[in-house]
Amino acid sequence: MHSVEETLALIKRGAVDLLLEEELVERLKASRPLRIKAGFDPTAPDLHLGHTVLINKLRQFQYLGHHVMFLIGDFTGMIGDPTGKNVTRKPLTREEIQANAQTYREQVFRILDPGRTEVLFNSAWFDRMTPGDFIHLAAKHTVARMLERDDFGKRYANGQPIAIHEFLYPLVQGYDSVAMRADVELGGTDQKFNLLVGRELQKHYGQPPQIVLTMPILEGLDGVQKMSKSLGNYVGIRDEPNDMFGKLMSISDDLMWRYFELLSFQPIHEIGEWRRQVSEEGLNPRDVKFRLAGELVERFHGVEASRQALSAFIERFQKGALPDDLVAVQVQSRDGKLPIANLLKEAGLTASTSEALRLIQQGAVRVDGERIENRDLALIAGSHHIYQVGKRRIAKVFVL
Repeated sequence: MHSVEETLALIKRGAVDLLLEEELVERLKASRPLRIKAGFDPTAPDLHLGHTVLINKLRQFQYLGHHVMFLIGDFTGMIGDPTGKNVTRKPLTREEIQANAQTYREQVFRILDPGRTEVLFNSAWFDRMTPGDFIHLAAKHTVARMLERDDFGKRYANGQPIAIHEFLYPLVQGYDSVAMRADVELGGTDQKFNLLVGRELQKHYGQPPQIVLTMPILEGLDGVQKMSKSLGNYVGIRDEPNDMFGKLMSISDDLMWRYFELLSFQPIHEIGEWRRQVSEEGLNPRDVKFRLAGELVERFHGVEASRQALSAFIERFQKGALPDDLVAVQVQSRDGKLPIANLLKEAGLTASTSEALRLIQQGAVRVDGERIENRDLALIAGSHHIYQVGKRRIAKVFVL
């Protein structure tokens, strides 16, 4: 049994907003399992570590004994959430949504306890709603309130189009909370407006308003932009163990602590102690990073796969003495591909493409520790590797 103070400390770990904390405390004191909601639109077939920030928080609520509701937005996915977009987002078809939703179910149970997770689809209630029901729902919010949302406001001010169906998205997401009688809803910081709409709709429908908990958007491997498959700076939870381990070992030492806070299940005081040892006692950050990479590979692939990935990494990279301050570089592809010689030049690893071709021929270029000899090698957009030219020039390069 956890005290309210211990429970709050775990819930607030890594969080940005908790609205309203006093309401959450009152419900925790009632000593009943809370109904915890998080929704995911299945807009792509694969989840990456950025998605798991919310799923990890759901797991923490399960640990605390609460009822987790994993909502797959098969209806909202057909609208397309415009959050953070400066143009109207293309909706997906029902067939695309259903195919992606199935993979989501398979992937989330690598983190959540399937026996303690209720999986819901919002088409279950929206498919039964009539046009009149939607008009009744739309009457509960105003255009002026919608324009308070940052991306809508900017687009309106700039004369960019906003389709009517986009205004429906926050209402539909908010109504999910009514249908599910949510006590708490989790979302990224970019979802804060939508989550607050859920609070207001619950009041309209005579329900206690949900507590809103927002989590930060996880930076990708470059440490700058949000983790995204399209940017090539992601770690997919279905990545091969060695690839996952290598990608995680490539992050900067500063970003490592961010990943520990949002992705690791290690106690926060232990992470704090490792950070102190790195800062004050000279502990090599790479040794701490081994723990992060090992934990995450084990979570998605098992203990043995994690052990083998560590051994493979040491064999391929540590013996080659990679520098601790490994530089991260982004280069732009052309029509989705980039010749290796152009990549090396644009990443600053060679002075010219001709030098790059000469060094490849001499066997002086390695990709992920392996010597390459193919001068015609082309890297595809979304790829991420460690490139080494000679002994001193080395960088992790993302092809956009």
